[in-house]
Amino acid sequence: MYSLKIINSTVRPGRKGPIITSWIADLARAHGHFQVEVLDLADINLPLMNEPAHPVLRQYQHDHTKQWSALIDPADAFIFVTAEYNYNYPAALRNALEYLSHEWAYKPAGLVSYGGLSGGTRAINGLKADLPALRMVPLMELVSIPFFTQYITEDSTFVPPESTTKSAEVLLRELTRWTKGMKLIRENK
Repeated sequence: MYSLKIINSTVRPGRKGPIITSWIADLARAHGHFQVEVLDLADINLPLMNEPAHPVLRQYQHDHTKQWSALIDPADAFIFVTAEYNYNYPAALRNALEYLSHEWAYKPAGLVSYGGLSGGTRAINGLKADLPALRMVPLMELVSIPFFTQYITEDSTFVPPESTTKSAEVLLRELTRWTKGMKLIRENK
């Protein structure tokens, strides 16, 4: 099994990210190829980047950075679950990404977005543009959920249409393929 870290990027009060994150995590577990761990940036609560040395040096001074590195480094793959804020992905995710360098490298990233009319696609576009700078491979297959609140039940369960679930299944299949390939690349330095 491969280590998959699913990162919920929303931190504001009233957020719905944990509901969407729980849904994709359940699908990833059922997929059977991943050992899944959910990381919630609200719980991790990284301060605005405050390391004195550039992340590429891995000379971390702060315990929060060392703990973040220890969570990210062993991952084989990621799924980023993101809302769209002001036509981009949340600042908390950008901050979390910039804390590290080597820990992200040569790993595939699946993307799940949600929002109103656009379904978070502008957030995805921003994230897809930034991830290669960290030597991550964002997959072309993605899950975009427009008007997502209509699929959240009174007990805060996400029950999407079949097409959304099928998109997630395609994403997980491709993530498995890329995870296998990128692991070989990381092992053959």
